[in-house]
Amino acid sequence: MALDLTTVNQALKEHYKPLRVQNMAYRDNPLLAMMPKYTKFGGENMPIPIIFSNPQRRSATFGSAQDVGTSAIAGSTGTSQLKQFVLTRVKDYSFASITGESIKATERDSDAFLRYATMEVDGALHSLTRSLAVGMYRDGTGSRGLANAAPANSANMVVKLKNAEDVTNFEVGQVLNIFSAAGSQRIGKTGETGDFSVDAIDRDTGELTFTGQEYASGSGGTIAANDLIIAKGDRNLVVSGLEAWCPTAAPGSDLFFNVNRTADVTRLGGNRFDGSALPIEEALIGGAARVAREGGRPDHCFVDFATFSNLEKALGSKVVYSEAKARDVDIGFAGIDIRGPRGTIKVIPDQNCQPDVAWMLQMDTWSLNTLGEAPMFLDLDGNKMLRESSDDAYEIRLGYYGNVACNAPGYNCRVAL
Repeated sequence: MALDLTTVNQALKEHYKPLRVQNMAYRDNPLLAMMPKYTKFGGENMPIPIIFSNPQRRSATFGSAQDVGTSAIAGSTGTSQLKQFVLTRVKDYSFASITGESIKATERDSDAFLRYATMEVDGALHSLTRSLAVGMYRDGTGSRGLANAAPANSANMVVKLKNAEDVTNFEVGQVLNIFSAAGSQRIGKTGETGDFSVDAIDRDTGELTFTGQEYASGSGGTIAANDLIIAKGDRNLVVSGLEAWCPTAAPGSDLFFNVNRTADVTRLGGNRFDGSALPIEEALIGGAARVAREGGRPDHCFVDFATFSNLEKALGSKVVYSEAKARDVDIGFAGIDIRGPRGTIKVIPDQNCQPDVAWMLQMDTWSLNTLGEAPMFLDLDGNKMLRESSDDAYEIRLGYYGNVACNAPGYNCRVAL
């Protein structure tokens, strides 16, 4: 029997059942797998109210307590202090494309076609999932890494990453834009718009090669240390992850989801602990103690693989191994248990985590809020495969709509290592 689109759509529907898609998405992405999910994020936005100060009408003196919040003491209210984050969704897309020739070549063998089709769809799912998983750790700018220094302005431009461990966020064939450290100016190729295609990656040295793609050092700007390397189309349009809610430095007066966080930069903008001069296990306990001081109970800590390896070696015979479970599927992640001031903390390695950073989290304060599953097939018309209008090919569309939220930033900590 010849292959037709009805048969293909039904086969893809059976193959990519929701649980299978979840398993594919969560398998190598611990934070994505373990963060609580809310999949009914409808409407224009989602208000997230946070009380960051309790009523303060108290004193050992009756009259003094009564005066707080009255005109007797200027500027005081005596009532609970509340801010309301207004969470909005972002969108992310991925496409798989199958040529008409490939379909014709396998139309008498549906198994052969499905093997080819699922290879492409699995790849598109992986790209979209990694985009979400990386974004969940970062600050919403879309940055996947920083340039280490100005590259040679040559026919084969090589950009070295500031931290080689960030190389996991890049792929051959990926199209990138490079922005100045302030994020305001895009660096352009000579005579072009500034889209750089990755032709080679050295995963040992953290170098990206752009063959034959010389960049303009004049009006287009010059690539310099700490410039942002961003996937094309992502700038300021990706999820606001851990580093957005708990930034590297205390947040300033810029609005974050409609909130000026300067009234209490810890309770509204998370904790920061500098453990870079400490042994790794002491740095983690220091971060946990900072969270405990604020009333939090950190239960999970996410690190990159190099940090996890260093912790394992530092603990030596004292290491206690454990397993952390995903919330929605039967997937576990190997970890190490450490004892914090408020109980046991599971340290989990994640390839998506920034190098030299540990995230000390109270997981029930976080959520991934989406309109539908993330990721999912975009098939509201019931068709998983669509004819491309401008090519002899058929495409499968994937995407998600949503964002990360935290209802108690002060119960979490960014630990610099």
